[in-house]
Amino acid sequence: MIEARHLRVLRAVATTGSFSAAGRELGCTQPAVSQQMKALETSVGTPLLIRSGREMRLTQAGEALVRHAAGILAGLTAAEEEVAAIAGLRAGRVRLVSFPSGSSTLVPTALAALRAAHPGTRVSLEEAEPPQSVGMLREGDCDVALAFRYEGAAGGGDEWDDLVVRPLLRDRLVALVPDRHRLARAESVAIGELAREPWIAGCPRCRGQLVEVCEGAGFTPRIDFATDDYPAVVGLVGAGLGVAVLPQLAIESVRPRGARTVTLEPAVRREIVALTLPDLAQVPAVAATLDQLAVAAGRK
Repeated sequence: MIEARHLRVLRAVATTGSFSAAGRELGCTQPAVSQQMKALETSVGTPLLIRSGREMRLTQAGEALVRHAAGILAGLTAAEEEVAAIAGLRAGRVRLVSFPSGSSTLVPTALAALRAAHPGTRVSLEEAEPPQSVGMLREGDCDVALAFRYEGAAGGGDEWDDLVVRPLLRDRLVALVPDRHRLARAESVAIGELAREPWIAGCPRCRGQLVEVCEGAGFTPRIDFATDDYPAVVGLVGAGLGVAVLPQLAIESVRPRGARTVTLEPAVRREIVALTLPDLAQVPAVAATLDQLAVAAGRK
């Protein structure tokens, strides 16, 4: 009989490559991991792991079991959460993953309201950018993912078709230039006017969008610096090292010293949503979290 705890251990070993690393990830000892893997192999009647140097490698049977583990564990999580939530959300638990600018703006307001309404509901928060956050949701590593995609981006129309999508807001991008820049006091700027400037780029998805928009305006941006940290982007622009395009939501959480925002024309927006799995959408604690994120977004 396959037990869920054994599947979680197997997936940890497959991800980390060793019993000791899996133990550290799961908060248990290496012998405990080894013992649970032996029990799982006994249950299925075939080897699942073989040692390759210092790492553990999956057998064909092990690969098959890991493929099915994510769906099995997600289903178990949904069942556990729904049962726990019967008593009015007093025992609910939600694992939330958000991108950084969402964590600093939408998430605090939403979680404060959720705690006030349902003090027994526990929410954990981890940060990840899409598509990593969306992958975590599909793998069963979180219950709600706050994510975004750019309007009109190539190949983005059906990437969430298998998920429950709660639209939150449309976040407009703005240009960010040094205070003494020639366009610092302009009411608006076309991205083509910045074609010869050095650029500071953001997260990988944002960098891809920047290049796509610039190429649509007839030029390829010269990216001198790239960082996932929005305060670092603002600091580099403020020091006069280049220009950037950032979502308005990111600007709200950063004090742009030495830099000035300018409206970007034509408008470029990103769609911000909360995502969950269809089974998890029926869990009251998850539904309440989605509702509060929507309320917080409506105040922006």
